[in-house]
Amino acid sequence: MPSLFEVSAGKLTGPTTGGTVTQATNKSTGVTLNTESGQITMNNAALAAAAEVTFTVTNDKIAATDCVVVNHGSGGTAGSYLVGVSTIAAGSFKVTVTNASAGSLSEAIVINFVALKGASS
Repeated sequence: MPSLFEVSAGKLTGPTTGGTVTQATNKSTGVTLNTESGQITMNNAALAAAAEVTFTVTNDKIAATDCVVVNHGSGGTAGSYLVGVSTIAAGSFKVTVTNASAGSLSEAIVINFVALKGASS
C-alpha cells in the first residue's frame, strides 16, 4: 500500500482538491471552502498586540476524526502570527490566529490548510 507521502525526487502526494476563499467584514467572519486543502485570505481588520481571534471554516469534507493542519502561508509580517486549529467537528473546523507582536497589525494574511483523514478505530 503506498504511503500518503512520497519522499523521492521532492514529490509530495496528498489531497487533490484545493481552493481559495477570502474573509469578508472582519477577522472573526466565518468562511466556507469545501475542499481538502486550500488558502484562506483573512480580512485586513486590526488585531491588537497579543490579541487572538477565532473564526469557523465550514467544509463538508471534514469529519470529527480528521486532523487539520494550518500555517501562516504568506502576507503580513513574518513571525508575527501564531495560527492553529482549535476545534474540529463534522463539517467544520475553527482557526485561531494570535498577534504575537508588540503592536497592532492590520494585515490580510493568507492561511494554508490541509485536512488529513483520520479514524477513531
